[in-house]
Amino acid sequence: MNTKDYTYVLPEEKIAFYPLPRRDTSKLLIYENKQVRHSSFISLPEFLPVNTFLFFNNTKVIPARLHFRKQTGAEIEIFLLHPVKPSALLSSTMQAVGSCTWQCTIGNVKRWPAGLTLKTQIEGSELEAELTDREESHVAFRWSGRETFAQILQSSGETPLPPYLKRKADADDQERYQTIYSHSDGAVAAPTAGLHFTEEVFSALKTKNIQHDFLTLHVSAGTFQPIKTDNADDHIMHEEQIILTRTNVQNMLKPDIFITAVGTTSMRTLESIYWFGVNLLENPECEFKVSQYDAYHIQRPPSREKALGAVLQYMDRKKSDQLTGETSIFIKPGYSFKICQALITNFHQPASTLILLVAAFVGEDWRKIYKEALQNDYRFLSYGDSSLLIP
Repeated sequence: MNTKDYTYVLPEEKIAFYPLPRRDTSKLLIYENKQVRHSSFISLPEFLPVNTFLFFNNTKVIPARLHFRKQTGAEIEIFLLHPVKPSALLSSTMQAVGSCTWQCTIGNVKRWPAGLTLKTQIEGSELEAELTDREESHVAFRWSGRETFAQILQSSGETPLPPYLKRKADADDQERYQTIYSHSDGAVAAPTAGLHFTEEVFSALKTKNIQHDFLTLHVSAGTFQPIKTDNADDHIMHEEQIILTRTNVQNMLKPDIFITAVGTTSMRTLESIYWFGVNLLENPECEFKVSQYDAYHIQRPPSREKALGAVLQYMDRKKSDQLTGETSIFIKPGYSFKICQALITNFHQPASTLILLVAAFVGEDWRKIYKEALQNDYRFLSYGDSSLLIP
C-alpha cells in the first residue's frame, strides 16, 4: 500500500488556525450515494436517516503541555503521553495525590541532566519534575497538598493544540478545543468531529427522535503521527485507552438502527469492540486489547450479534458493567466495516492514518470529497469544517 497514493496538496491557507465564533456555523459536506452536497452543520439532523443512532466520544482533553524553566533560563517542555504510576489507567492516575509518573515527550531534553529536579510554582504550591528513565522518557511529578493531578494540570498545564496549528494556546482554546459533552479526563487531542455540536444541534436531534450514546476513547498524540514509511502497511499504530460500558454494547445491538460514528475515534472504538468480541470467541479469557492486525487474520468473521454477545458474556463473567482496554486498530483500505454505517468527521492531513480510514470507508471517492472541499473553501483539520459520509 503506497503511502503516496493517499496524499493531496493542502495549501496552508486552507488550514483553520482558529475556531469559528460559533461551533455549529461550520460548513457541512454531505457524501451520500456517491454524490456530494453542501450545507451548514446546524442542518445536520436534516441529512440523517430517522433510524440513526449516534455514538459520541466523551473523552476530555487535559492540559497536557507543561513548561519548566531551569535556573539558566533554558525552557524544558513536557508533553504528557501515557500514565505509568500509580496506574496505567488514566482515570486512576488523574486522581493521584502527591505524586505520579508519566511517559512523556520532552522538548530540549538534552538540557535536562540526570539528577536535576525541575520546579514550577502553582497557586502557592510547587510542582516538581524528575526524569527517572531517560530511555523511556518517564517523568515523575511531585507536589504537596491534597490536590489531584487533574487539579494540578488545570492550574499549571496548557491546552495541547495540534502541532500543525503552529501557535500557542490562548484562553479561548481551553473551551473551544473541547466538546460541550466532554466528561472523562484523559485525551491529549480533541475528538474534533464533536467540536461542531451545540445544544441547538442536540435539541434538533431530539426533535427528530435520533438517539445517541457516549463511549470513551482517550485520544493520544499518536493521532498526529505521520506515516513515515513508503508502504503504509509498515506503519506502527499508536495505542489508545477505551472505556466500554454494558449500555454501549446493548445499544450497538439494537435492531434496525443506522450506526453513525461521530468522529474517527468513535469509529475506531466501535470497530474495536467488535474485534474484542471476535478475540473472545477464540479465547474467552483474553485481555481487552485489540492490535492493529486483529481485523485482518480471520477469513470468515462472525456476525455483529455473535461478537458483541461474547462481550456481554465476558462482562457477566467478570460481574462488571464497565471495562477498560486498549486498541491500536489500523483501519485502512481493504478493511471490512462491521459496525459503522456512516461517519461524521473533519478533513484530515495528507498521507495520515485518518485519510486511510476515510479511504477505507468511502473508497477512491475520498479524492472527490477532498477536491470538492478544497474547491468550495472548506476549512481543514482540527478547527475546520465537517463532513457526513454515507457510503
